[in-house]
Amino acid sequence: MIEREALPMARADLHVHSSYSRVNGNMPFLRSRDCYSSPLALYWTAKGRGMDIVTITDHDSIDGCLELLEKLPGATDIIVGEEVSCRFQDVDIEVHLGVYGMTEALHRDLQPIRRNVFEVIELLQKTGVFFALNHPLHFYRGQVSLAEYFRLLSLVPAIEVRNGTMLPLHNRLIEEILARRRAAGHPLAVVAGSDAHTLRRIGRTWASAPGRTAAEFLASLRAGLGTAGGDHGGAAVVAADAYGVVARYAASLFGFGPRDHSGWHRVVCGLCVAASVPIQFLPALIPVIKKNEERRAVKNVMAVLSALPASALPLWLPQLPL
Repeated sequence: MIEREALPMARADLHVHSSYSRVNGNMPFLRSRDCYSSPLALYWTAKGRGMDIVTITDHDSIDGCLELLEKLPGATDIIVGEEVSCRFQDVDIEVHLGVYGMTEALHRDLQPIRRNVFEVIELLQKTGVFFALNHPLHFYRGQVSLAEYFRLLSLVPAIEVRNGTMLPLHNRLIEEILARRRAAGHPLAVVAGSDAHTLRRIGRTWASAPGRTAAEFLASLRAGLGTAGGDHGGAAVVAADAYGVVARYAASLFGFGPRDHSGWHRVVCGLCVAASVPIQFLPALIPVIKKNEERRAVKNVMAVLSALPASALPLWLPQLPL
């Protein structure tokens, strides 16, 4: 067996979306997708930007990865990934888990239990698949105590320490939390990715680990040998992705890209796009609002952590109001 230390370092953008991240939650009638990048275009873009290993982590779908494997039979550099959308039990908090090495059977088994993140985690633990808590503070706004929320950290094997849409402040806080856990003897493995919804940012944020193949790379990540690199994010990054998706949606109405529209539905959606031109400032304004919310949430968490000893984490304290 080859020692991991003897393997070359490889890079992978472990958080990317394709056109199989299908209908988003905004005005379902429009049938707008979260992304319009084809799996094959995504693959070659990632390879062109220096990614040795490629995955697709679509929202609650592995179809993009399956299409990629069908078009590139025998490829050893593809990880079947998925971003599983879950809910915090009995609380209005969305939680996203990046799962790597997903199978069709496991994907099917997860769908009925996604409303309880703890049931999802339990099943993932039983199967032994590698997974991570993505952008940990993206949805957290104090809905439960910080101690209760950070209970997730004791249940996942890895954490996304750098997300290409999250503020530098957010990503650096996650790095600090990771360091504190490691100092306390409770290490977590590292993943990182661009969270790209267009081809523009694929491969701009990545995880590095030893490995020539997807299997070796995943084994190195699991062993805690991964590190994060590349860009952070912000409102401008999210807005640019949003405008990119809007443009591709408009193009799809004219037959460019996925065939989601036909007949009168296409006409009505086209009229909606035309009518929305005066409010096309919203894709720029909404990320500014959301990133201000993220900044406040992160600073609240930082204030709590700053009052703790360097080796302590909210996870082991009985109550920490936020």
